[in-house]
Amino acid sequence: MEFVSTVNITPAITQPEEFEFFGKHLLINYLDCSLERLRDVEGIIVCMREAAVTSGAAVLGVQHHIFPNGGMTATLMLAESHASIHTYPEHQACFADIFTCGRSCKPELFHEVLATYLCANKTNQLLVERSKNSYQTAKTLGSP
Repeated sequence: MEFVSTVNITPAITQPEEFEFFGKHLLINYLDCSLERLRDVEGIIVCMREAAVTSGAAVLGVQHHIFPNGGMTATLMLAESHASIHTYPEHQACFADIFTCGRSCKPELFHEVLATYLCANKTNQLLVERSKNSYQTAKTLGSP
């Protein structure tokens, strides 16, 4: 018996869409966070999804890993690029970032949602606009 596929897996060739070579990369340190929230792996993942969507990004997938000390790393694959978090419960702190290609997403909104969830008493943020003239418009942002 011969198997015949009736599904066309070759995408239709169309005029390629041209995208602006521009992106925003927000790097954040969250300090003096809720220990309970830092240890809530599922809560962090749900919050990160919500934060990414709030920023205007589309979540395509999630991967995470839990370390023996209760810390975790999670990465969201976004249609626009990625977001990640690395928690250090022993320091009541974590690092996070979100990189989005194009101008439509607002990474600052990602930060606001995550800072609220983590109950962070202090944050340090650096927003880097990336383009062909890369890294010429880095801005240090204040705590919320």
